[in-house]
Amino acid sequence: MKAIASAALLSLGFATLAALPASAQDIAAGERSWNKCRACHQIGEGAKNLVGPQLNGLFGRHTGAAEGYSYSAANKGADITWNEAVFAEYIKDPRAKIPGTKMIFAGIKNEKEIADLTAFLKQFDKDGKKS
Repeated sequence: MKAIASAALLSLGFATLAALPASAQDIAAGERSWNKCRACHQIGEGAKNLVGPQLNGLFGRHTGAAEGYSYSAANKGADITWNEAVFAEYIKDPRAKIPGTKMIFAGIKNEKEIADLTAFLKQFDKDGKKS
């Protein structure tokens, strides 16, 4: 009888795990991925423009719109509003998405890493406060 009960619980556990999304975003992993970005960008309260613009409130922002940053003509003229899909395409190969951008970065190709980085970035509103 114990074996049947154990098997039923085990089966229920696997069913619960199977119901979880396979690509759940991991903010902690996204923060680790952020280390690839931090040499050129800042995020959070008090973030400043460096080699690249600060990334507070990135999602929903229009290209070329971070105050005080000197964007390339290509970036200013890209007419893109950042969302998850656009960011994912861009971060894979910035120069392919916006030819002429000043961003020199090999890109992140792994979909899970991109999703995690996106989750990390989305925490910060335009003032750099975590939501």
